[in-house]
Amino acid sequence: MGARFKTEGITLKKGDLIMALTSNQHVLDWVKEMEELMTPDKTIWIDGSEGQLRALREQAFATGELTELNQEELPGCVLHHTAKNDVARVEDRTFICTSNKADDCMMVNWMDPNEMKAKLLPLYKNVMAGRTMYVIPYCMGPIGSPFSKVGVEVTDSIYVVLNMDIMTRVGVKALRQLGDSNDFVRGQHARADIDPENRYIVQFPEDNAIWSINSGYGGNVLLGKKCFALRIASYQGYKEGWMAEHMLILGIEDPQGNVDYITAAFPSACGKTNLAMLIPPEVYAKQGYKVWTVGDDIAWMHIGDDGRLYAHGRRRPPVCHQPGERLLRRGSRHQREIQPQRPAHHDEGHHFHQRCA
Repeated sequence: MGARFKTEGITLKKGDLIMALTSNQHVLDWVKEMEELMTPDKTIWIDGSEGQLRALREQAFATGELTELNQEELPGCVLHHTAKNDVARVEDRTFICTSNKADDCMMVNWMDPNEMKAKLLPLYKNVMAGRTMYVIPYCMGPIGSPFSKVGVEVTDSIYVVLNMDIMTRVGVKALRQLGDSNDFVRGQHARADIDPENRYIVQFPEDNAIWSINSGYGGNVLLGKKCFALRIASYQGYKEGWMAEHMLILGIEDPQGNVDYITAAFPSACGKTNLAMLIPPEVYAKQGYKVWTVGDDIAWMHIGDDGRLYAHGRRRPPVCHQPGERLLRRGSRHQREIQPQRPAHHDEGHHFHQRCA
């Protein structure tokens, strides 16, 4: 397996191939800071190649971090379980840390940034000793769009690497989008001991930073999701003159080729994903109507130079996690990309999902 990692371009020693991925000194300095803090045995830069991702999947199968499902019936599908005490986002452990408490909101907790860092830094000290640090450059939004934003997440979880590839644009293309800029969100995640008493998901908007520790659950560790796309982005939008909103985006085309887009703001668990994945009824599909998902959860909205409203979905596939939601919808363009939450598994390589239609 080690030889395959080398041939697929995965970095096995600190310093290998770093300059081949980026010459951005801001990124390099921050990654070095993370290495010195968490002291991983080795550092792997994620370049976004399928060969590298395939090798990581195989490693995760070998260690049991992932379970391969029945590939005849569910090609490309795998199963990942978090710990029994780590199955949801933890609002009481989620903080926004700004220098001005007036920036607090009702949705999450507030703490002074210096106080929070003093609490968390000892938890990160040497936390990756004996482990591998993965460096994930990722782009939120289409490559080349002036509205897209770049983040870099360091993590000790292959699950995080593979899911960030599904949800965002990872690797060299994200670094090219960033160029030499210092405008990237710094995300540091460590599973540590999965200790719920020391579990924190913290946003530092003024530092463009997210810190997550003692969790392996998607909503707490895939830092491009709520952490960046909604919480950090709300602050960025406030400073830069745009908006990050909890909204779906749906594209609709009539038989004459006219295209319109709709956005809709729903609270959690009210059907954003189901509406975003709408399939035209057969009678309309036969007439030539088309419907497609642009975004199912969070929209970044800008007023363009032409005065029109532009909206981008920040993540690619829908995520299903509520009872009764459709997991695999025949004809859906996301049928093999949906990320189900809270599944069960049996020995024939199938899975069950809460009341999945």
